[in-house]
Amino acid sequence: MVTHWDMTPRQSVERECARRGEAEVVAACIGLLAGGDADRAFVFAIGGPVAEAVLGPHPRRDQRYFLRVWAARALLYAWDDSAQGAVLAAMADESWRVREMAAKVVARRKLGEALAAVAELRGDPVPRVRAAAARAVMKLTAAGA
Repeated sequence: MVTHWDMTPRQSVERECARRGEAEVVAACIGLLAGGDADRAFVFAIGGPVAEAVLGPHPRRDQRYFLRVWAARALLYAWDDSAQGAVLAAMADESWRVREMAAKVVARRKLGEALAAVAELRGDPVPRVRAAAARAVMKLTAAGA
């Protein structure tokens, strides 16, 4: 039996899409990006076994931002245009990891409407966010956004 330990994030999200449907996966990601909750099975599907640190018997409240990181990452592999607003909002998240992942989604999905916001992230205090934003700007401008 294949477990979450044996799968890449892409494989895990694709398997969850096959189970729930892509629209439901995207909707759950939108909810998590907005600070909401999702069922444990979904969080484990997008976060993998490390989700136990956030959801386990002694959850670490300071680690809940990972729910938003995993939700954004899942949008690299499952998509509907209804997620665009959530991704745009995620570029202003307090967690740099969420901002970085949102910039990656902007690049992958070529969200031209996000060009100004992602260009602004090139001045983020965190080098990884700046690098992801610079790549997104290059992809968007190359795509004619």
